[in-house]
Amino acid sequence: MAINQVHRADTAVVGGGIVGLAHALAAARRGDRVVLFERDTYAVGASIRNFGMIWAVGQQRGAAYRRALRSREIWQEISAKTGLWAAPAGSLHLAHRPDELAVLEEFVATTEPVRERGTAMITAAEAVRRGPAVREEGLLGAMWSPTELNVDPRRAIPTIARYLVEEYGVDVRFGTTVRDVSAPVVSTTAGEWRADRVLVCSGNDFATLYPQVFAESGLVRCKLQMLRTGVQPGGWQLGPMLCGGLTLLHYAAFEDCTARAALDARMREELPFHREHGIHVLLSATADGRLTIGDSHAYAATHDPFADERINAAILGCLDGFAHLPDTRITERWTGCYPSLRDGRTELVVDPEPGVTVVNGVGGAGMTLSFGLAEEVLATR
Repeated sequence: MAINQVHRADTAVVGGGIVGLAHALAAARRGDRVVLFERDTYAVGASIRNFGMIWAVGQQRGAAYRRALRSREIWQEISAKTGLWAAPAGSLHLAHRPDELAVLEEFVATTEPVRERGTAMITAAEAVRRGPAVREEGLLGAMWSPTELNVDPRRAIPTIARYLVEEYGVDVRFGTTVRDVSAPVVSTTAGEWRADRVLVCSGNDFATLYPQVFAESGLVRCKLQMLRTGVQPGGWQLGPMLCGGLTLLHYAAFEDCTARAALDARMREELPFHREHGIHVLLSATADGRLTIGDSHAYAATHDPFADERINAAILGCLDGFAHLPDTRITERWTGCYPSLRDGRTELVVDPEPGVTVVNGVGGAGMTLSFGLAEEVLATR
């Protein structure tokens, strides 16, 4: 009678997006034997449908900002070892209205940690010199931050997976579904595993494993719309990643600024469609010179799969207000979906049973926060 083989690992990770990859890396760096399971044959979720922005300056002040800076360091370490494109482009928050300028000035004046990292207000002329896409007409000033990295998510995610295999011997198993976890046993379509620690980093699939945890978590799904241009002509480069006034209403870093209330009131009056659909506009680049533009935000338990061209038009209209591109032709449009906590928490970390930790809910900041978060999670387990 044949006996089914049971494989062994110190740490098993469920999910091959950026959160799962980051936790596999943190465990492997501790010396663990690590196996990672991803049900798809390659990553297709939120981890490749984003801007590729490692966006420290927008995170909550305090622990989240420090976590983002640590993640940035790890991105740079991986880039140095693999050749992964991770451009230290920095970012420009552009102010074309007085209330936008007021929020930025207050943020810089009241946030010493970002000043220590080189964040500063600059003139309109200096912003134009730094960013070839910056629209000068009506520009009052800008906030320059040097801490933001630009990566190409469609290249970065598979590169990290290969790095885990080649550098640390992680057993990365794409195309393998985890059917059940009853610690220490992990049951998969590729057999059973025993692991001392199981990390469930399942992203948008929070109905399969430990559904009760997620039912009680407050997580909802955020649907977004994004666009991308073709390669810009003549080797043109974006330089710093760009954003405008609506972004100041989206990121937690600016929530405590008293000047934000006046900006919010004006935006609700002048741009009700944008506020209804959670639109704010960011511009980043890919490794080969394409430009990624977005995005919108809709929150619900379930979303229809359809893109609304009115939203795309609103995004492009806002972009035109603060940036000009050599070639504006759109070559790709897509929707994305990620889990989001709507109560101010930056992550969901729960231990549903001994030896199992669920990590989810990093929202749209997975690329920015995951490496630092993983180190923190593993340090306590």
